[in-house]
Amino acid sequence: MKAKMLLDGGRPKVGLAELKKILEQVGIEVADKSADFGVVVGGDGKFSRYGRTEDIPLLFVGVRSKTPTGSKGFLAGAFFDELPKVLEEITAGRYRVDEHRRLEVLMNGKSQGEVFTDTYLQRGAESTCIRYRLKVRGEGIALDDAAIGDGVIFTTSAGSTGYYSYPDRIKGESMNPAGYTRIGRDRVGVCHVNPTYTERTGSGEHPLRYTIPWGCTIEASLYRPADARLYGTIDGRGGVKVSMGDRITVRPGRKLTRIITLKNLKTDK
Repeated sequence: MKAKMLLDGGRPKVGLAELKKILEQVGIEVADKSADFGVVVGGDGKFSRYGRTEDIPLLFVGVRSKTPTGSKGFLAGAFFDELPKVLEEITAGRYRVDEHRRLEVLMNGKSQGEVFTDTYLQRGAESTCIRYRLKVRGEGIALDDAAIGDGVIFTTSAGSTGYYSYPDRIKGESMNPAGYTRIGRDRVGVCHVNPTYTERTGSGEHPLRYTIPWGCTIEASLYRPADARLYGTIDGRGGVKVSMGDRITVRPGRKLTRIITLKNLKTDK
């Protein structure tokens, strides 16, 4: 078998040489081209990044951290200290490949790419709250929201344990780092970020977070000028600038992200 090593280009959690040694010890050849699968070592941010850019099956490998701000690896299929045993399972064929659908993101009708986990419209550094509208359209569904807040998140099932789950972690006066929501693969999650106000046209409702059926199309736009950014579609930390008149569309993508899941090995997560 051949494997592609996929690490953080700036501050990798493990070194290339260390990962390569482990792969070769179990008889797996390292290759950038014609690889049978990819080994992604990092946190959920790297998993999300390679999940939207790679088409080969991916094994997500987390690195345990004792620091409070270290990656929690909610998407990890295994941890780095378990990797030799995990790779032996893979070479023995004791694994399956799960397919996850992606969301496509467009600005003014031009595709910005597809996302494996989530994308979000959020205020930039030069803005306070942003004011925006959402239109959700699908079979038998027509929702129109207006909101004032930090922004809005759109997530797949794979991304639902991340930013989308912030309301679960903030209950009462404490924050539970392990608390999160999982939504089904046939749903898309929509979550307003720290809103001061939301309103659903014609309903009297003030939604914070909800899911919609897969297949719906979501349109988002600003209704007052602000420093707003679209995140999740590119690697840059600055995101994509969104101005008045711009129309953000989120809809089902065309590609799949393939994730390796071990059949028999139970990892200690």
